[in-house]
Amino acid sequence: MSLKSSLKAVVTLGQGVAVGIPPAAESEDPIELFGTWFQAAQDAGILLPEAVTLATASPDGFPSARMVLLKHADAKGFVFFTNYGSQKARELEANPRAALCFHWAILQRQVRVSGSVERVDRDESSAYFATRGRGSQVGAWASKQSQDLPARAELEERVRETEAEFAGREVSLPPFWGGYRLAPTRIEFWQGRADRLHDRLVFTRVGGGWTVKRLYP
Repeated sequence: MSLKSSLKAVVTLGQGVAVGIPPAAESEDPIELFGTWFQAAQDAGILLPEAVTLATASPDGFPSARMVLLKHADAKGFVFFTNYGSQKARELEANPRAALCFHWAILQRQVRVSGSVERVDRDESSAYFATRGRGSQVGAWASKQSQDLPARAELEERVRETEAEFAGREVSLPPFWGGYRLAPTRIEFWQGRADRLHDRLVFTRVGGGWTVKRLYP
């Protein structure tokens, strides 16, 4: 984070304590409202505002959570990418429901999203993979994500082998790597307020539209 961004972040500390979620927000499209909040997080100079907790669960109900990076959000859903052999992917394939939680502490804001999950198409995964740095592309091929690694040297050797394999040419998209899209059925916006009397605004998908209500903090 640059000095300018850091100073901007300090200035925004406490934003929303006095000013909460206005009644007008209740008539907004929640995806558009998320876009407005996400832009505010970027403008505040927050490091990696796209970092989000992804919660999944096994078919028998054991939950797990980890941080991922949001790569795209629109009316169709929230997109992130991973190795399809990872724990998160295995759980999503067996139980295609998940939740996301964004937390932007400086703005005292949180957004919770839950819904069903499906893989994005291969073309979309390829388009994103092409934007990654070559090192990250090589790493995607070299890593057997979430599997046991006897020694770091083994991973480093797999990286060297992959670099040699793709020497002088573009690194292609691995067949075991790609994206997921979470199609939201519920989105909650949380704004910190004084005395812990926070604002909570919940949008729930009904047919092709949304219902909205406020919750007690």
